[in-house]
Amino acid sequence: MTQTRTALLALILSLAGAAAAHAHASFEDDEAASESGFKAVLQIPHGCDGKATTEVQVKLPEGFVFAKPQPKAGWEIEIIRGDYQKSYDNHGKTVTSGPLEIRWKNGNLSDDYYDTFAIKGTISGFDKQTDIAFPVTQLCGATDKVAWDEIPAEGQDAHSLKHPAPTVTVTPATAAGHHGHDMAAMAGMGNTTVKAGSLEISGGALKAMLPGAKVGGGGFTVKNDGSEDDTLISVESPAAGRVELHEMTMQNDVMKMRKLEQGIAIPAGATVALASGGLHLMFMDVKKPFAAGDSVPVTLTFEKAGKVDYMLAVGDAAGGTHKHN
Repeated sequence: MTQTRTALLALILSLAGAAAAHAHASFEDDEAASESGFKAVLQIPHGCDGKATTEVQVKLPEGFVFAKPQPKAGWEIEIIRGDYQKSYDNHGKTVTSGPLEIRWKNGNLSDDYYDTFAIKGTISGFDKQTDIAFPVTQLCGATDKVAWDEIPAEGQDAHSLKHPAPTVTVTPATAAGHHGHDMAAMAGMGNTTVKAGSLEISGGALKAMLPGAKVGGGGFTVKNDGSEDDTLISVESPAAGRVELHEMTMQNDVMKMRKLEQGIAIPAGATVALASGGLHLMFMDVKKPFAAGDSVPVTLTFEKAGKVDYMLAVGDAAGGTHKHN
């Protein structure tokens, strides 16, 4: 019995040692909402086969933008910059380049200890749940290194990889309220500007709804810098059963609202605003009442510019009612 217990204890210790040896680089928090601020805290659990870590390199994925690394005592920081694959809005300013890789250099993290390396940034441009990878390389002196850069193929379990890259699961912005992320950042999304051909869409906004309400309203502004007229044909959103294009008009001193079956014209050289009191969007059969601070994704379809994904920020509750034909 004693020999059996001794053998079992040895096996447990051996498995524990093997697990520790293969513990991989990962994030303290591996879930975030799109269009929100996120602090990526990378955990480095061990060195290179017992040797101390002297450099940590982190490649930033597309969609993690405006990155700023946190300084660490005893380490130097190198920021490698370059062009993003697309443009991003930063408080009304269009940004097309920024940090693509962060390197903490000339440090000394003993294999006996673990440490964290933090990068603060914004996650933007995702309208469905997506895993984004941050390939990491540990250098231990001049020759030894461990690369955590393997990305699973579609349907593959990341745990089956020997050196998986640390990942963050990005959820759509409308789900951010369930995860406690940066709601203030989301509330400012209505200032985002998106371009589609000669069209520029900006100022997206919705009004918060009362509990139990099924109909919501809002809009955005479209500027046509081109030489050809275009037409907003339709709008879709996963947050509602359907979205209709409407117009408010005065008829015999009564404000009425009608559905625009033919869409909304966007003349060449003109700016068309969709907002309460005139042209606007009506969200029917809303699945969950819009709440202040949330953001709602929509897909806009234009006759010439095609489909455009956009986000509407939810502001204060609406006042008054509309009378339909």
